[in-house]
Amino acid sequence: MSQLPPRTNRNPARLSRRSFLQRTTWGIGGVLLSSVTRPVALFGGAESTRPRELIGYTEYQTDRPGGRHANLITMRARAVRADGTHSRRLATELTREPNRWTQFAGWSPDGRQAIIGSGWESPENGAWEEAHQTFRFTPEGWHYDTLLLDLKRGKLVNVTAVERVSFYNTGVFFWPEDPKRLGFQALIGSDSHPFRMDLDGRNKQDLTADSKEFAYGFNASPDGKQIAYHKSYQIVIADADGANAKRIETGQPFNFAPQWSPDGEWVLFVAGEHYNCHPYLVRRDGRELRRMADRQGHRGEVTIFDVPDFHGGSSDVPLWSPDGKWIYYTAKIGASVELMRVSLTGRTELLTQTQNGRLNYHPKFSPDGRWIVFGSNRTGTRQLYIMPATGGEPYPITHVESGWGAMWAYWQPTAKGKLGK
Repeated sequence: MSQLPPRTNRNPARLSRRSFLQRTTWGIGGVLLSSVTRPVALFGGAESTRPRELIGYTEYQTDRPGGRHANLITMRARAVRADGTHSRRLATELTREPNRWTQFAGWSPDGRQAIIGSGWESPENGAWEEAHQTFRFTPEGWHYDTLLLDLKRGKLVNVTAVERVSFYNTGVFFWPEDPKRLGFQALIGSDSHPFRMDLDGRNKQDLTADSKEFAYGFNASPDGKQIAYHKSYQIVIADADGANAKRIETGQPFNFAPQWSPDGEWVLFVAGEHYNCHPYLVRRDGRELRRMADRQGHRGEVTIFDVPDFHGGSSDVPLWSPDGKWIYYTAKIGASVELMRVSLTGRTELLTQTQNGRLNYHPKFSPDGRWIVFGSNRTGTRQLYIMPATGGEPYPITHVESGWGAMWAYWQPTAKGKLGK
């Protein structure tokens, strides 16, 4: 990998742990506008060329009176084919009781299982949070588990309920190079801790057992031998069992959402202030820290409701291309937020162009790396779109009505294109 020229760091004020907890719902270039190039549009996604894998996402209402809780409980996990057909709600049995919702949260590596988040919050707790404009996580007022859904058989397994360690469990992922293990995050007291467990939910192990700090953004390296997370807003890399934890020194007070490169040699994250942070790279041993791009005034979050929301929004973070040659991110261009990409040698490209004031966010890659799915409010509602990864004319795959939203897309790893039962 080519080395990049150093960029200027900033040293802003620290954000409190409580403020961060209020912003952990699924949502985060020095590049001058004159240096941004625009790739040639390949094609507009003609139906005969469109991909057909499944894309999981979450659909919900955005404008119900009553604030955050009234809209949160309308969230439902869904899947749609990448050509925009065969949309269907998933795990409907999880929302038969009042004040329960579901969110699509990922896939198994073979694409046969969907990861489904299942939440409940009492109306009384929701009203208290609205009145005090802050979260109150208690076992009496909140409950969140993560389940695995077998698409073919329709079977649900609540892996976070087995040998339960917390009433609030999120971020389940399949451990790289170890098909019998999962990772997840659990709220222990007032702090989030990274855990690993067996595929059936047993043998849960707290990877920061003695810590009294808030750890989030947990994931494992491609070879499964190391983990990365941010703790008290500092990036930490450790062995798979949590041992030999090493803090990456960036000189920045806010460091967020580490992601391993496809070859496992680099870690991508954002650093700076909470509302003024930018994509950075560092080697897995902490060397060669580089600022890769500037988000040019983009706050790094996307509002998810059309009513006042004390939470703020969903983090909009950068990601790697599957070949490890590009970093995709979002930046403010004029009054809009556009999709961008920067190569490891510093070449920056503008991928979308929308009218002033519109947003594009949350890009995710197709399994073959040829396409991206992303969210946009370019029509006035939050829809999901697909376009070539190199840029081009996007086409919608959701068509929610005004007052609704479709967010947080996850592309099925394999090209099954079937929802099963």
